[in-house]
Amino acid sequence: MKAKWLIIAAAAVAFGLAGAAGSAQAANTAACSGCHGANGEGKAANPKIAGMSTGAFTSAMNAYKSGAKKHAAMNAVTKNLSAGDIAEMANFFASK
Repeated sequence: MKAKWLIIAAAAVAFGLAGAAGSAQAANTAACSGCHGANGEGKAANPKIAGMSTGAFTSAMNAYKSGAKKHAAMNAVTKNLSAGDIAEMANFFASK
């Protein structure tokens, strides 16, 4: 359980640093890879996000961000994402 929270914390830090560094897509998609695979192919019980439409991806991320969709890791990871971050990530994973 402790390892799960360390992954969540690392992802949250990566999301925060992404905006400051100006390389949101690289940092954000790298943070996703811990649970969803390097290219969003899915990993263990975590779903595939590669090839997901931009609309579906954006809708899901916004639902996690607002708290309308409940998942502790995703709610924490999406908390500080901007609409631009989510759009870049949606385009990245849609292209996979």
